[in-house]
Amino acid sequence: MASHDEVTVNLRSATSGFDYIFSNDLVEAEKVFQTNKDSPFHLLGLGVCAFLQAALGMESGIMSEASRLLSLAETGAKKQLKHSKSLTSASRFPAATEWDLMYSDAIILYGMTQALNESYMGYLQCLYALNNAHSRFTKLYKTVFPHGLDAYHTPSTSQVPSRNPSLLSVANGTSSSSASSMTTSTSTSKSQSFFGRWGGSLTSSRSVSGTSTPSLAVTAANDGPIEELIISGTAFGYGLFNLVLSLLPAKVKSVVGFFGFNHDRKLALRALAVSATKSDVHSVFAGLALMSYHGVVLLMSGYQADERHILKQYKAIVDKLEARYPTGTLWILNRAKIYRMSGDATGAIKVLQDGLSPDRPTVFLQADALLVFELAWLYLAQRRYKDAAEAFMRMTELNTWSHATYYFIAGGCHWALGNFDEAKRLFDAIPALIDKRKIGNKDLPTEVFIKKRLAFFKSKQTRLTGSDKDYVKAISINPAEEMSVFWNTHGRISKATAEAHINDWLQTKPPVELRTPYSDTLTPPTYAQPPPALDTPDELALRALLLGIAHRAAGVHAVARAFLLDAHRRQPELQVSTWIGGVAQFELAVLELKDAARYEGESAQALGAEEREDGVSVSDADASIEGVLTEAARAHWAKALKDASARLDTAGSLAGSEIDLSSRLESRIQMLRDEIGLKKESLGL
Repeated sequence: MASHDEVTVNLRSATSGFDYIFSNDLVEAEKVFQTNKDSPFHLLGLGVCAFLQAALGMESGIMSEASRLLSLAETGAKKQLKHSKSLTSASRFPAATEWDLMYSDAIILYGMTQALNESYMGYLQCLYALNNAHSRFTKLYKTVFPHGLDAYHTPSTSQVPSRNPSLLSVANGTSSSSASSMTTSTSTSKSQSFFGRWGGSLTSSRSVSGTSTPSLAVTAANDGPIEELIISGTAFGYGLFNLVLSLLPAKVKSVVGFFGFNHDRKLALRALAVSATKSDVHSVFAGLALMSYHGVVLLMSGYQADERHILKQYKAIVDKLEARYPTGTLWILNRAKIYRMSGDATGAIKVLQDGLSPDRPTVFLQADALLVFELAWLYLAQRRYKDAAEAFMRMTELNTWSHATYYFIAGGCHWALGNFDEAKRLFDAIPALIDKRKIGNKDLPTEVFIKKRLAFFKSKQTRLTGSDKDYVKAISINPAEEMSVFWNTHGRISKATAEAHINDWLQTKPPVELRTPYSDTLTPPTYAQPPPALDTPDELALRALLLGIAHRAAGVHAVARAFLLDAHRRQPELQVSTWIGGVAQFELAVLELKDAARYEGESAQALGAEEREDGVSVSDADASIEGVLTEAARAHWAKALKDASARLDTAGSLAGSEIDLSSRLESRIQMLRDEIGLKKESLGL
């Protein structure tokens, strides 16, 4: 078994390998890790290389290799753990703590590989692995942080949460200046050792208490590589463990109860933030986990109780990692996401295009796929259908995840351009693509949805013409835009883009029954030829759903509510698109919250104008987090939060396992419930 000195040497050697990973050079990283296959650190490094390729590229073959390598790392760490318990400690923590951590790391990473396919079986396999690590991480947390995390740094300072955060959308006139001014503010240079000490800034965790008091920093002047590993790793593992549990779909959480799991998402995010301030490998993974979470919440939850703070935390993490690893593709991706979430789609596209330029010094193929994927959705959100089709088809060259999904979206883009022959060619290729690639002999959730849609189009064409030949011409609403609903692509579009969608969808036949401000200002649609009339409840409900989402993006809330209610009203009649009713209720919940946020802003502006006119001071009792919250606005919020919660209850009741992509909706519901809880807390409700 390795001595303390050998452990430190191996740790530093593995560190250099991880430096290569985060600079996009997996080839050199693997060379470093191959130099000592007897070291659990190096085995874990090889497992991480495979894990990243599997997680980022959704490569099923690499997932198996990642599982094998992580299993070897687990076995090695377990042997070291058993041996080291009888030795003197290599750190200020109990003997063998570092090996307990390494053992738990391998277990939790193994579990994460099982959850990558978004299937219930994958979630359950992940759950089984997490169960093995649960008691270990809890014990480690109590040992390393006996007094909690309050005295530890986190990445970004935030004095107070912002008022009306979810008004910061393009539809409501977001200024792009905040996004365009996002230059890297971190001046930290890359340290010689990944496990070297790095000073973080004082901050609070995401809070809604109204004020934030900087906590005392825990100093660790004598900490060396082993201590850094233990502190950062424990915070990362404990935080990731709890975060994953909090995000599992409701049906899986019901199983979690049998294992006695409890999770605290606030504490999870705080722990990950503490880890992110460090400089060992766990700090980078903690930053990556936080970036992924922030990006998902900003895109998928639909409403954020404090969007400004999320963006600030997000940016601080990206600044740090991008400064240390400027060629790292993952940080380029998240820089682009920040621009996108800040309303600057043009800036996001430029960042991604630059990140994909052919003259880059290093390339991480699976991470490049994420850049292209993000770029493809941005193009689609901008109605740049030709560019979007090309980007989605490029994805088929970069990874093996669901080529059927890429073909389906690209086919929808070509349909929108009037390229019916190309759209049909792509659609016709999908069944073979699905049969070629199955996970556990089952279709992916998106592929189940796609097969139903293709069958629907063929059925309609047969009904109209007696044959399913040229079934693409039976399509009435762009399938790519329909798929976009599941990625909430329309949630961040500009008002002009929303109005372009409204213009097209209003002109489908039969005419809509609801009145809208855009009814009298229609221009010829962009379709090459008028699509056939909508003649099924499924199509009418889909149109109502899309028009509701688009009107909300355009800021016309009353009309948006009418369309979304109409979509849900048709639920009992739906034969194929049974997912629409639940999604419509979710979108109504988002609308309730955005409407209350806008009402609050308008009330504050009106009160401010009245104060200036009368010279009357606003009482302290009416002061909100960062402005003025009138009693009327507070009452409006109370009703909106109650109504939104009720709508989420309804949405959840319509998200059964037989409903297409129900696990995705369930995760979105949980995220939005968390935002509602934060808003209630901020208002003292």
